[in-house]
Amino acid sequence: MSDTSTATRLDSAVLKLSAVVVTGTITAMLDMTMVNVALADLTRAFHTSVVTAQWVSTAYLLSIAMVIPLTGRLAERFGTRTMWLFALTVFLVGSALCGAAWSVGSLIMFRIAQGVGGGMIVPLSMMILVQAAGPDRRGRVMAIATMPAQVAPIVGPLLGGLIIDSGDWRWIFYLNVPVCLIALLLSRRGIPDDGRRELRRLDLPGMALLSPALALIVYGLSQTGRPLLLVSGTVLLAAFIWHALRTPAPLLDLRLFAHRPLAAASALNFVSRLSIFGALILIPLYYQQVRGHSALTAGMLLAPQSLGTMLALPYVGRLTDRIGARPVVLTGIAVTTLGALAYTQVAAHTHDLVLAASLLVWGVGIAAVAVPVSAAAYQGLPSTVIPSATSAITMVQTIGASVGAAVLAAILQDRATRHPGAMAAAFADTFWWVLAFTALALIPALLLPMRRA
Repeated sequence: MSDTSTATRLDSAVLKLSAVVVTGTITAMLDMTMVNVALADLTRAFHTSVVTAQWVSTAYLLSIAMVIPLTGRLAERFGTRTMWLFALTVFLVGSALCGAAWSVGSLIMFRIAQGVGGGMIVPLSMMILVQAAGPDRRGRVMAIATMPAQVAPIVGPLLGGLIIDSGDWRWIFYLNVPVCLIALLLSRRGIPDDGRRELRRLDLPGMALLSPALALIVYGLSQTGRPLLLVSGTVLLAAFIWHALRTPAPLLDLRLFAHRPLAAASALNFVSRLSIFGALILIPLYYQQVRGHSALTAGMLLAPQSLGTMLALPYVGRLTDRIGARPVVLTGIAVTTLGALAYTQVAAHTHDLVLAASLLVWGVGIAAVAVPVSAAAYQGLPSTVIPSATSAITMVQTIGASVGAAVLAAILQDRATRHPGAMAAAFADTFWWVLAFTALALIPALLLPMRRA
């Protein structure tokens, strides 16, 4: 074995660190997918409307959107290990409070607190693993880092459905407590102190502009009848951009986007999240509204997509490290398009095997896009700016996912009015937009590095 191969192999220290980080990350991912299954039960438990109960999810998403920009700067100031332990602790306490909620209002407030921890966990996990892996192993490490996001869509709805059917909705939140405690114990011993401390002041004006801007944009997209919210958020975002470009140490350093791999990866992340997360809204709705399946059954029918992604992850990581991001991503976009094509032809009685096979192929394509993009974004960046770059990438992903869900839900509603009594046709029309967003990803994909540095 050559010295180069030995140097780029994932050694036991990196694998142990990855296991510790994944243990913490899986809690936030599972919580997000389990709560969606519980909304109907919450309306009955608190004698409230579905519109009010949905705030349990919306408040969590808004909290995540507000805290992501702070994560990079806080990690620079206090260290990634300290902030990781803080995020897990906040998520643990927030989960326990959510389980003890006495009203829908208190549950919504506690979900905001829980979102502060949950919003920090994912970007911090990427920072820790990227710093530990080094430039030659980032593809394989990113494959490990993205695994919780692929496991959650399989396990979350199933676990949430089982809890709702056989127990109390409160255990959806209480379940996080022992997992977080295990993650904290492992992290105290398994995550090294990075030793870096940036004593620069926090950008308070930037914080006052960016966090509310993101919250208003996300909320405005979920409330289609209130354009003023979206306009207000856009104005605040424009003000933040003006401020950030004139400040030596902004909350989010937009000058990082002058680095071509990061800019291309961020644009691709945004566009790909439009289709991926939009489809994750559409597919369960199709199974429930057109096929008449329960939420638990719909979650089970989504399993082939995550299975395809999990099967492809190890190979995609190695290929990315070997040949670079661009050829892998372009192949992934082609495979994803092939998988999504079948859903543009869905009818009320499309064979389940056809849909399952399409989801399996779709999942392979998602892995071939997500992993190389995450690895390519850091190519050529000095380690000192990795926390800021990670916050930027994660923020773009969150906004892309929110926009995709809101836009495709609005398109579906419009198509449903055009096809009264024919919901299958409405879904088929909407999936053409998913296909269009997938094809749009080709533009930033062509700007990714052709070969690894």
